[in-house]
Amino acid sequence: MPEGKVMNRWLVVVGGILVQLCLGAIYAWSAFTTKLTAEPYGFTKPQTQIIFSLGLATFAVVMALAAGQWQKKAGPRRVAIVGGIVLGLGYIIAGLSGTSFSGILIGVGLLGGAGIGLGYVCPIAALVKWFPDKKGMITGLAVAGFGFGALIWVKLTGGFKFGPVDLTPGWTGLFGMGWTPNQVFMLYGAIFAVVVTLGSIVLVNPPEGWLPAGWTPPATGAASSGGASFSVGQMVRTVQYWILFLTFTVGAMAGLMVIGVIALFGADALKANGIEGAKATVITGTAMGLFLALLNALGRIIWGTISDKLGRKNSIVLMSALQGVTMIAFYFVAGHEWGLYLAAAMVGFNFGGNFALFPAATADLFGNKTVGVNYPYVFLAYGVGGIAGPYLGGAMGAQQAWFWAFIPAGIACLVLAGVSTQLKPVTGEPAVAPNL
Repeated sequence: MPEGKVMNRWLVVVGGILVQLCLGAIYAWSAFTTKLTAEPYGFTKPQTQIIFSLGLATFAVVMALAAGQWQKKAGPRRVAIVGGIVLGLGYIIAGLSGTSFSGILIGVGLLGGAGIGLGYVCPIAALVKWFPDKKGMITGLAVAGFGFGALIWVKLTGGFKFGPVDLTPGWTGLFGMGWTPNQVFMLYGAIFAVVVTLGSIVLVNPPEGWLPAGWTPPATGAASSGGASFSVGQMVRTVQYWILFLTFTVGAMAGLMVIGVIALFGADALKANGIEGAKATVITGTAMGLFLALLNALGRIIWGTISDKLGRKNSIVLMSALQGVTMIAFYFVAGHEWGLYLAAAMVGFNFGGNFALFPAATADLFGNKTVGVNYPYVFLAYGVGGIAGPYLGGAMGAQQAWFWAFIPAGIACLVLAGVSTQLKPVTGEPAVAPNL
């Protein structure tokens, strides 16, 4: 079908970004941890990370078991709308739960994670079909909204101050205005439900057989072409799947551990170097909101674009190795303001790259048409990392043994960078998509 007879594919990008902006709220969790460990909540550090870990695990499991197959049958629009409503409802329930740990655990962790799991794969599945010619770049651009969303939701709680630059002078955010975490949860829940619904309106698949004007797909079966169509069962029996899964697991573990504990670890490290508490809070907020969240978003676009040039394997190896070195360095430099900023920026940059490289690699190796069903099973690695990373960080933080959180995570990234050098195109792939 000629391109002029279908909708402008960039509208799908806009819709996908709006959806992802709201789903990125899970990465703003550190904005709440300090408040929740104080009175009247009195949560322990591990309890704050249990909420975060449950959200991450539910996100991955729901995406794998429900969202992939459902969006294949019902289309991405309907599934994304339901995801937005479930996400919004979860945050509203958390807001109505007062100081109840179980209420916030169910609202943010269980329902919030489920809503994100339903919505997340929908823009990716649609956009890979609309942009088979720019898979790395466009996947990175779409999921960059996830990272930018974290920046927005973090800074709304504490004001848009970035080091010496204050974009909202005189306004110290919702918490500065006296809002409680419960009130912020309720506001965010309402926003999420509305904005995800609006963004989902344009999340539709292109007509069957549609191709971008002037683009000819590589021959089916060509290495990294995305022309094959693997079922989930066929995919998980390949070595390539397990290399992707394990590499994604350690990358997610490292990044999510830092996201979950940066406010707590950063404050401990800065105070140990003589920086007083109020200043340490501002510094960690800037590290989290500007350097970690912003570079998380930019990393998705930049790594995706790089991978279209260098290839997916080379990019995954390079990204994982850089993350390993950064995690080890983080422990030693976080007690200094600019050391914390630089380390947070690098962790965010490399962590963000996971979400551009792994869906694009899944499409390359196992098929563009089936990526919406297959990628959720690669993304289960994120759930495993989401349990291991934040809990490891919370447990070691409670014992003031931060060394045993950061160093093992860094070593694991370096080991899997080496394993990823063995990632090769699948041979003998099926030419016709089986029933899934």
